[in-house]
Amino acid sequence: MASTVRVNVHVPYTSRRSAIYGTRYMVASTQPLASQAGVRILERGGNAADAAVAVAAALGVTEPFSTGIGGDCFCLFYSAKDKTVRGLNGSGRAPAALSIERLASEFGITGSAIPLRSVHAATVPGAAAGWVDTVERFGSGKLGLVDILAPAIELAEEGFPVGELTSPFWRDKAELLKSASPNGHELLLDGEGPQVGQIFCNAGLAKTLRLLAREGKRGFYEGPIADAVIKSLQERGGVMAHADLQAHQSSFEDPISYEFHGYRLHECAPNGSGLVALIALGIIEELERQKAVPPVRDMEHNSSAYLHLIIEVLRLAFADARHYVCDPEWQSVPVYELLSEPYLQQRAALFDPGRAAADVKHGSPLGGSDTVYFTVADGEGNACSFVNSIYTGFGTGIVPAGCGFAIHNRGCLFNLDQAHANCLEPGKRPYHTIIPAMVTQDNDLFMSYGIMGGYNQPQAHVQVMLNMVCFGMNPQAALDAPRICLQVEGGRVAIEDGVSPMAICQLQALGHSVYTETGLQRSVFGRGQVIRQQVDQRTGTRVLSAGSDPRADGQALGR
Repeated sequence: MASTVRVNVHVPYTSRRSAIYGTRYMVASTQPLASQAGVRILERGGNAADAAVAVAAALGVTEPFSTGIGGDCFCLFYSAKDKTVRGLNGSGRAPAALSIERLASEFGITGSAIPLRSVHAATVPGAAAGWVDTVERFGSGKLGLVDILAPAIELAEEGFPVGELTSPFWRDKAELLKSASPNGHELLLDGEGPQVGQIFCNAGLAKTLRLLAREGKRGFYEGPIADAVIKSLQERGGVMAHADLQAHQSSFEDPISYEFHGYRLHECAPNGSGLVALIALGIIEELERQKAVPPVRDMEHNSSAYLHLIIEVLRLAFADARHYVCDPEWQSVPVYELLSEPYLQQRAALFDPGRAAADVKHGSPLGGSDTVYFTVADGEGNACSFVNSIYTGFGTGIVPAGCGFAIHNRGCLFNLDQAHANCLEPGKRPYHTIIPAMVTQDNDLFMSYGIMGGYNQPQAHVQVMLNMVCFGMNPQAALDAPRICLQVEGGRVAIEDGVSPMAICQLQALGHSVYTETGLQRSVFGRGQVIRQQVDQRTGTRVLSAGSDPRADGQALGR
């Protein structure tokens, strides 16, 4: 068996990129070819939602280890017409025949979670329905799925050159694809992941996308694609059935939000983890109000005092979110109470400016994550913030025969403790790490943004928002700046190369267990995209600016 591929690629802290400016539209994603797909749809008269789905499909072709039609999606859509933010939850449910008891008695799976690559970690893929529903609910009505998916189908059929930061992650998972199912070769070249610049074609995925374009949701959740999905899972002992696929539906939900310094951050409601970012910002604002910390805008960016504050409020926020966030169709999530001023005061009182917390527990407000993120803004003033994911690299690694995609493993985020809010139950949606975000100011769009990367996502949402709102950075600089990432399990803190050695030493003196990540390992800090909207005061013209994370091969394009 070949060893895991490790490529030493130097990725400097500064991308040396300028923010991109335009007045008509903007698209930002982790792959230039996917961004171009979005531009193509906008130029044909589509709106931000139409273009976002085109980008999603193109990313499934060009970055299949992170995303694809075999995963889930979430999106937020800002409507310029009525100045509202609306959400779509495109996450799938556990099979009706899967339970904690059956996992233990029949499959020998016990402990706290389903193993990462287990066939039982597969939940119903929600992305296909999410794409269709995004176009139907939020789209322009000018273009159909045949038009919107055409750029991705062309990329899959004609092939594309694999990017410099894409190849190492793809090659790293070659052994998983070969061992997880007999069809892994569909996503490999001669048994290996493609090298930088090699052309990769995916006829199977082109066929899958054509069926979806022609038949809509039925083209994926019924017929030959559904047959291949169920066969690939059941041959490996899985219990998902055709009825599970046919029962799947997206849900349209009002986002949750919190206003910080006059800017309102909108996140998808649970089962998503955007609540973490809102709680963290609420605690920061409460600490500022109590004068327990200086105003963030007066702190030195990425100083030890600033990073200590960020780390500690994230610890508190994660403790609450991981205890309470679950599928709200099964158990109510106390969002209002967790964001209430009395509760935020309670949590802020636990912050010690001179010491890292040793053990953070969830509070009681009731009294008695491999992924892609991309965003689009159109000429009508609308914006779409979109996340699509198959969770860890290539998910389960299981490839349905002839379909050209891998099935995700989101079910490993269920808790196997029956008393836990996020416990596995038949037909339930798991805790989700993928979260698109938007920020409004007086109901006007300020920015559409997000940062992929598992449990890092709400952490990066907080850091990038503070970079822009409190430190005045433009979208590119806000993404370029070094970030921290708190490990949810164990509490260690990854510090990105570029934070000063003095700040790192001071964090250690405060009791933080920290380590530095460089090169490709910087992927732990996620890969983000930002589109900001402002108005030129002299002419009244809307001005869009965008940045694309240097930790990926991405690109922002505008006009």
